[in-house]
Amino acid sequence: QVQLVESGGGLVQTGGSLRLSCLAFGGFFNIFNMGWYRQAPGKQRELVASITSTGYINYADSVKGRFAVSEDNAKRTLYLQMNSLKPEDTAVYYCQASRGPFDYWGQGTQVTVAS
Repeated sequence: QVQLVESGGGLVQTGGSLRLSCLAFGGFFNIFNMGWYRQAPGKQRELVASITSTGYINYADSVKGRFAVSEDNAKRTLYLQMNSLKPEDTAVYYCQASRGPFDYWGQGTQVTVAS
């Protein structure tokens, strides 16, 4: 069983930055594919960024050049550095860990970008 706990969300002005963290409890952190998703009110949950267990990184087109995903295996933590934030980035951000049939989600952290 894997438990994911996100932190780092908050209120920021347009153009500002935030760094989200996702701490994983249980399991072997470095064997999981990890991802950040977000869900805005009235919209479907969407992939923001992902990093596979082999280090392959993928970003949604809407965040390329502004967001950066990274992980620290020793700290069992996934990060999302978000720069040049826009009001349309406002959403609840979720951390996900997956491997085969196993799929785990955190509780989410709210990011609000004021215009």
